[in-house]
Amino acid sequence: MKVVAYERSVQGTGASRRLRNSGKTPGIIYGGTELPQAVELDHNALFHALKKEAFHSSVLEIEVAGKVQQALLRDYQMHPFKPLVLHIDFQRIDAKQKVHIKVPLHFKGDDVCPAVKIGGGVINHISNELEIICLPSDLPEFIEIDLSKMELDHAIHAKDIVLPKGVSLSLHVEQENPAVAVAREPKVKAEPEATGAPEAPAAPTATKLKDKEGKE
Repeated sequence: MKVVAYERSVQGTGASRRLRNSGKTPGIIYGGTELPQAVELDHNALFHALKKEAFHSSVLEIEVAGKVQQALLRDYQMHPFKPLVLHIDFQRIDAKQKVHIKVPLHFKGDDVCPAVKIGGGVINHISNELEIICLPSDLPEFIEIDLSKMELDHAIHAKDIVLPKGVSLSLHVEQENPAVAVAREPKVKAEPEATGAPEAPAAPTATKLKDKEGKE
C-alpha cells in the first residue's frame, strides 16, 4: 500500500496541536540506518486507511519528498472520544531482515463443522491475530484457518495452523502453543420445574378470626 507523507520541520506540543487543527496528523518514521524522520499526513486519508485491515499488516510504501521507503505501521494514538488520529509511528524495514509482526486470522467453515451441524455447539474465536516472523517479501496480508472439521470440545492451537512458505510463529515462553479457536457446547440455563399443584392458602390465625368477629 502507498502512503503519502510530508516533511515536518516544526515539532512540539503547540506545533502538533496547530497541525491537527489544520487537518493533518503528526507522525514519525524510524529504524534502519537513517535518522528518525518527523512527518505529517492528511488526517482524513489516514483515518480511512486505518480502517483497512491490510494497512495494519502489510509493507507500506511511504513517499516523502519524492523518496519512497518501505515501512510497517507500529503504533498510533487515537483521541479518547473523538474520531481523531493524534499521532502515528512507522518503522523502516530491510528487505533482508526478518520482521516480527501480528497478522489477522480469517476463520472459515464455522457453520458447517460437525461441532455446530451435528453437536449444536458454538465456535469461540480465542484470538483474531497471530504474531509471526518472516522476511518482508513473505509477509501475508492475513492467515486463513479452516474450521470445517472441528468436533465438540476440540481446539485449534497456534502450532496446528498451516503457515505460508517462509513464515514461522513468534511465541512467547508463557504461551508455547495458545489456542486460537475452541468448539464448545452452548451454555443453556435450565428453567425450574413445576412442583405439583399450587399450595392452598394458609388458614386464618385465631387473632384474625377474633378481629373479624369483633367487626361484625
